[in-house]
Amino acid sequence: MTTTDTPPVPAPAPAQRPARGPDRPPGRPAAPETIRFAVLGDSLSEGVGDRVDGRWRGWGALLAEHLGGPEHPVEFRNFAVSGALSADVAASQAPRALAFRPHLAAVVVGVNDTLRRTFDIAQLAGSLDRTCGDLAATGTVLLTACLPDPGRMLGLPPPLARPLARRQRAVNAVVHALCGRHRTVHLHLADPGWTDDRTLWSADRLHPGERGHRAIAARFHALLTAEGFAHGAPPAREPTQPPPNRADTLLWLATSGTGWVVRRCHDLLPQLLVLAGAELRHWAQGTGVRLDHRAEHALNAALAAVSLDVPRARMGE
Repeated sequence: MTTTDTPPVPAPAPAQRPARGPDRPPGRPAAPETIRFAVLGDSLSEGVGDRVDGRWRGWGALLAEHLGGPEHPVEFRNFAVSGALSADVAASQAPRALAFRPHLAAVVVGVNDTLRRTFDIAQLAGSLDRTCGDLAATGTVLLTACLPDPGRMLGLPPPLARPLARRQRAVNAVVHALCGRHRTVHLHLADPGWTDDRTLWSADRLHPGERGHRAIAARFHALLTAEGFAHGAPPAREPTQPPPNRADTLLWLATSGTGWVVRRCHDLLPQLLVLAGAELRHWAQGTGVRLDHRAEHALNAALAAVSLDVPRARMGE
């Protein structure tokens, strides 16, 4: 079933999948069951951009509120941490999630990897494969998503944006391959209809606002309903709080935004400038395709290392 819309702990006993209508024996009522739902990832899944009562809420909590019905209460745990890399999810979040024994688990991570000078597509593929494989082996139904590249979201000039876009395409290709291997419930969040609608985004232009988090929750809910894993009504799409305005944007730039820029200047920016110089040289020489070929070669080697394969065309998704 691949569904799409466009310190270590002992291995737990397999978690029974959430009750599905078509699989229920004839004439036998559904047994009451608590659905355990876990979210792993970075700031997107932590809920950054959707603050309620002084805390981040986010799409995971919104989805959890609408997964169950009277016969299916939901126990929700959010293990996501802002700034997490794929390796952090595998090393820290996944063991805690496995101990929780979730029926459903979202693994959405990768953008932070693209924003580090240490970006390594092979390491990312290994970390994500280990996380997804360990969870799937217990019977957990996985939720995954491909994500937009941060350069486009931030409106960077092409020489700076293209290297980040190439990295994010490679990350998404790995996620697509894992989606096929582990039969995940997959959501496309890299399409223009999602990235170009600014009403969905918070003041920082990198995280969804309340409307965006509600949209993610609603889209995942629709996919889970189609598979018989969601039993409650869909989440409301309209926000209950006012959207960010220009003052919010300026406040973010003066506070959190400044810190973010400083950290990236020490980490990614020097390398990104080197990458941008290479983009300009290859553009001037008409050899830009060589950079794409290098990225594809690294991707194919990374997928082969974890025994995954993906059509070359998927690089553009």
